Amino acid sequence: MEISDYKGRVKPSWCPGCGNHAVLAALKKSMCELNYQTHETAIVSGIGCSSRFPFFTSTYGFHTIHGRALPVAIGLKQARPEINVIAVGGDGDGLSIGGNHFIHAGRKNPDITYIMMDNEIYALTKGQCSPTSRTGTITKCNPYAWTADRINPVLMALSFNASYVARGYSGDIKQLEYIITEGLKHKGFSFIHIVSPCVQYNKVSSFEKIKEIVRNVPEEHDRKDKLNAMKYAFAPEGLFTGILYQNERPTYEERFNEVIRKAKEISGDNCTMYDIMKQFQ
Repeated sequence: MEISDYKGRVKPSWCPGCGNHAVLAALKKSMCELNYQTHETAIVSGIGCSSRFPFFTSTYGFHTIHGRALPVAIGLKQARPEINVIAVGGDGDGLSIGGNHFIHAGRKNPDITYIMMDNEIYALTKGQCSPTSRTGTITKCNPYAWTADRINPVLMALSFNASYVARGYSGDIKQLEYIITEGLKHKGFSFIHIVSPCVQYNKVSSFEKIKEIVRNVPEEHDRKDKLNAMKYAFAPEGLFTGILYQNERPTYEERFNEVIRKAKEISGDNCTMYDIMKQFQ
């Protein structure tokens, strides 16, 4: 496969300078490195600027409704386990209306990769504050100040037991490619949080300001040390990027297949899901 093989028929419609362009380029490079076949790969998205993603690649795509990318992606992987499933979305889509799905994806550990592009704003609808907007942010909808505390997506993923947690910055495409490639290779729920500044509606978290606080996770950091990963997740001295946590455990699909196997031992190989359910009535 060549990188050009992943180019979609629709040209990216993001604003010039948007961080999402770098994420798209990094994902294409990662898929190429792993030799992902386009007919064996599906990208599932919700609603938002970043959720236009499926249109810009040549893989299978599913543009779902607001906040529902994860349950659709999990269902797809369950029905077609041989497919490489990637879910993409933004901070509003994944942490507001889709926040509950994010919680349960972490604990279930489906074998999918979830890329969240965080611009700390609702950009598609012209600049409302999102769950990750900084306290005090001023927008047209909040002319005096945004009064809510912001959510830390990385800390959430660690708390909900996601088995792979990484953070990137769209100003560092080389690191993006690395953490995305490792996430795609990981067996289980891979959550990749990418700080992707909006050049149009968010002047508070610009490329210039984010670049000043970005720090790499130290090489000596033990990826299996969740408590230490949490320390880097909300460290006040900077925005730590890289792989914060990785610890493989049985996936949702493996556990579900084990239930089916045990049921067939009792009811026979020709039993249906209806037969399995009757055993528990």
